[in-house]
Amino acid sequence: MSISLSLSWRSSVITAATLLGAILSMSAIVAVPKPALAQAVYPSKPIKLIVPFGAGGISDVVARLVGQKLGEELKQPVVIENRAGAGGNIAAQALAQAAPDGYTLLLGTVGTQVVNKMVYNKLAYDASAFAPISLVSNSPYVLAVGAVPRFDDLKSLVAYAKANPGTLNAGSAGNASSPHLGLELFKIATNTAIVHVPFKSGAEAINAALSGQVQIVIDAIPVIKSQVQAGRLKALVIADDARSTAMPNVPTSAEAGVPTFLIGSWNALLAPPGTPKQQTTLLSEALARAMARPELKTKLVEIGVEPLPTGEAAYLKHVRSETEKWVRITKAAGTKLD
Repeated sequence: MSISLSLSWRSSVITAATLLGAILSMSAIVAVPKPALAQAVYPSKPIKLIVPFGAGGISDVVARLVGQKLGEELKQPVVIENRAGAGGNIAAQALAQAAPDGYTLLLGTVGTQVVNKMVYNKLAYDASAFAPISLVSNSPYVLAVGAVPRFDDLKSLVAYAKANPGTLNAGSAGNASSPHLGLELFKIATNTAIVHVPFKSGAEAINAALSGQVQIVIDAIPVIKSQVQAGRLKALVIADDARSTAMPNVPTSAEAGVPTFLIGSWNALLAPPGTPKQQTTLLSEALARAMARPELKTKLVEIGVEPLPTGEAAYLKHVRSETEKWVRITKAAGTKLD
């Protein structure tokens, strides 16, 4: 009897130990994925959005408006970082060197994505290697003049420029910036010789026109609109084939006699090379929801910014079209930079 009880007790101990070990093993298996799952949640911290130009320019305006709503969709702040200089090359290079983890993005422009490789002799980045997320927006350009000399319309400006080649100066947001390209396009369209004066931002170029340092400024509607409304600048033409509801009294290119003067400031959202497709897709979907918000759409249209189709496919199609366009223009203008 004693032997039987002893064996029974030992058997119970072994069974209990085996059961406890199984439970601990199962707990360990369940516990292992938790840190991995925590790391997989994206985004789990603020996202940095690099803007290639200074505060007050069209890219900065769009970044702050769209970035706020994008952050709300992602449940994480989108922090704007202005990295001006070299026509957007400094900002683009910063993206190229960033970790491909989805926490550093770039608000790309026609310069960073298309034109800079055509006009700069050397680039420290490959724009085609960036992970595309989506187009964001476009804002048609406006050509405006300051108080001295004062012109009533585009025809009188062109006549003066032809009669006095090299005497008019035009300010832009920097070499190879969209406004600079707009000036080169305008010079080709009108066969005029106008001196380009680069600044670090559209806001600086506007101030130069207000002070008389330059006579002409070309920039997006949101950058110029308030100064035109205040009477400090006179808008002569909008570089688009349709009038803008934001500046309905400004004639279109065709109406002003320069139908080929068509250009706007478009922006796109991009991630570093090698960013996982899962993250770029999530960002694209979040951006689409943000751009569909009525309050954002209303604000953008009000200031003269047009939302563009979202998604990677629309971006790639747009870049191909813009590349074909600007290859012709940069060759005709002979624009080359160190």
